[in-house]
Amino acid sequence: MEKFKRLKNEGNDFVKMGEYEEAANKYSECMKLNTEECTVYTNRALCYLKLYKYEEAKQDCDHVLQLEDSNIKAFYRRALAYKGLQVRKKNMAGI
Repeated sequence: MEKFKRLKNEGNDFVKMGEYEEAANKYSECMKLNTEECTVYTNRALCYLKLYKYEEAKQDCDHVLQLEDSNIKAFYRRALAYKGLQVRKKNMAGI
């Protein structure tokens, strides 16, 4: 549990510095230790949104909503992921 907290805090610090790829990696390490902790999934979803990885963000939010069907952050970030996916689809259609 101590290692989980340390990794999560390191991920949070990377987010504060705008280092989203590194933060996502830390959150992924957390998930190997605890797959039921929803905050690391919503945090990683935030990182994926910042990195324009909308499908990955949506998957993390879907996972959280299976565990907690009223998680507001997961709903909000999934909506942002869907929006990003729609914009990407429109841009691809214009090419």
